[in-house]
Amino acid sequence: MLSCVKLRRRWYSRPALSRRLTTLSCAGSLGANLWYWEQSLALPGELLVLQLASLVAVFWQLHQHGKSISLLPEELAQRMLKVQEHERQHLSRELHDDIGQLLTAAKLQVDWLQRRVNDELKPHCKGLRSTLDQSLNTVRDVTTLLNPRQLLSLGLEASLRAHLLRTLQNSPVRWTLHCPQRLDSVPAPISMAAFRITQEAITNLLRHAAADNLRIELRRSSDGLLLSIEDDGHGFTPASNPADAGQRGLAGMFERALALHGSLELDSQPGHGTRIQARLPWPPRTHERARSPATHDL
Repeated sequence: MLSCVKLRRRWYSRPALSRRLTTLSCAGSLGANLWYWEQSLALPGELLVLQLASLVAVFWQLHQHGKSISLLPEELAQRMLKVQEHERQHLSRELHDDIGQLLTAAKLQVDWLQRRVNDELKPHCKGLRSTLDQSLNTVRDVTTLLNPRQLLSLGLEASLRAHLLRTLQNSPVRWTLHCPQRLDSVPAPISMAAFRITQEAITNLLRHAAADNLRIELRRSSDGLLLSIEDDGHGFTPASNPADAGQRGLAGMFERALALHGSLELDSQPGHGTRIQARLPWPPRTHERARSPATHDL
């Protein structure tokens, strides 16, 4: 029923009606011209008016099409990711400025109360303060995940290492992060894409893979930044279209690579682990500089 209503709305929408009327007028004008040509008759004024109306309708359609937004898949993905990052930064600020400050104020009030209550209630105040400390740490962790400010100050390698230490400290996963070159001059969009792809891969590993080992490698090349993520977990059968299969995390990884005109390859089989390889090309203005040999490689 819903699909029928949507189809009816599209059929009777103003742009659809305009396109059909334009098509009918052009077809009618062409048919009338052919008939009068076959009969060797002079064209009447009504037919000339119909032709003029068809021409005006065609030009109006072209004008409307010129005002419409037409985006390539890469441009659409890039705009969607910009909106997503903006919303994450906004949510991160709200958590830090509002909830973080409220929790800090509650901690100060509990400290004031703990100094004034009797000995029987002090253990309860201590437990409440511990709960507030855990809540504040959780808010800080979520804020860092939503808006990794350390990318600008510390760089990609240090930010990834800090994220791995914080996320995998209570898990049995043994991990390595290999960066044969320094990554301090990587453009911000590429750093953010590499960080988010790695972040999503680690989240999937903890939720589904049950892996023992994780290896991440970041390598500079003349064409762009190469990211490799491998684990020895359960593995899975990748869907041909992750978005349609409900795998929004994997779909977001592909979208981030696509937005930078790069590529992402996912190789996984049940029982054989997972391997992700992403190539994020340099922007045009830094491409020539990236081709020159790096003087600060380790």
